[in-house]
Amino acid sequence: MENRRRFLTRGFGVLSALAGGGVILRGQDPADHPSRGMITPATQEAIDAGLLYLQRSQNGDGSFGLQQQHGNVAITAICGLAFMAGGHQPGRGRFGRVVNRALEYILSQEDPNTVGFLANRPAGGHGPMYGHGFATLFLAEAHGMVDQPALRSRLRATLDRAVKLIVNTQNKDGGWRYHPVVNDADISVTICQIMALRAARNAGFAVPKATADRCINYVKACQDLHSGGFRYQMQPQGRSDTGFARTAAGVVALYSAGLYDGREVEKGLEFLKRLQPGKTQGGFFADPHYFYGQYYAAQAMWIAGGRYWNSWYPAIRNELLANRSRDGFWSSGNPNDPHYCTGMALIILQIPNNYLPILQR
Repeated sequence: MENRRRFLTRGFGVLSALAGGGVILRGQDPADHPSRGMITPATQEAIDAGLLYLQRSQNGDGSFGLQQQHGNVAITAICGLAFMAGGHQPGRGRFGRVVNRALEYILSQEDPNTVGFLANRPAGGHGPMYGHGFATLFLAEAHGMVDQPALRSRLRATLDRAVKLIVNTQNKDGGWRYHPVVNDADISVTICQIMALRAARNAGFAVPKATADRCINYVKACQDLHSGGFRYQMQPQGRSDTGFARTAAGVVALYSAGLYDGREVEKGLEFLKRLQPGKTQGGFFADPHYFYGQYYAAQAMWIAGGRYWNSWYPAIRNELLANRSRDGFWSSGNPNDPHYCTGMALIILQIPNNYLPILQR
């Protein structure tokens, strides 16, 4: 597997230089990228339709999420990232206003009783730290793209507090859980926090190395050494509740914490490869965690590169194209919100654009 350390170090300097100036931030030209051609005309048509669906159905307050999920900060962040994955930045271009409104909504959702906590509690479900992690990731990815001085200043201050909250709520084992307190941990919440910290660090915010090191130890402890899959929480070896989504989250958590090579990563990737879209009867589309798992699996394969990515992306692309609605959105056939499903699908399909800073090669 290609070692990413040199790239990330180089990318960190570039992002820091851009962070304060509102400079348009792009990945390399897709025409020059090894993944050129993977976004076929049919794929681009589906992407355009999906973005238009999200634009039309954005809530009046700038948030995303329908019915009981209205205003969910995680869903709002995911949809904002979906636009940014297509090169649409806050306040610029065709969908610039959509991104700007989503950004302003999240900035308005800091909990008055918990400094730095980004959460709409009524729409946050049982695990509001999921929302905080995705919201912090979105703010970090938008950092450096905002050219309005007042908004940029507000974003930076809010992001700084959000990052400190994550650092300060890591538990003794190195993970995070549903609420912004030092308690137990699980791998699903942990990936949201460490990925947000990686994006913030790339944008120039201080993240202690010890935080990432403890996270690596926690994630490794969640892996089943025999199968290579990752569990939901730490368990004694011999007991296993490994699964696709948990393993995808585990691999990307290791990447985000700075571990790009080694047995844990390789075994996790091979576990995922056995469950590649199209290889299993019926796929995962009826699974309530389908989009969550595929979102991280696609990132894992993109960062791994080579044979992993070249095999995985066409498979997930074709599966997503075959399962979208006539109106341009995605829904998994279970209570998951169509804004959530569509945002996740669009991020996956647009990874070859190389526009999101967290994934830029």
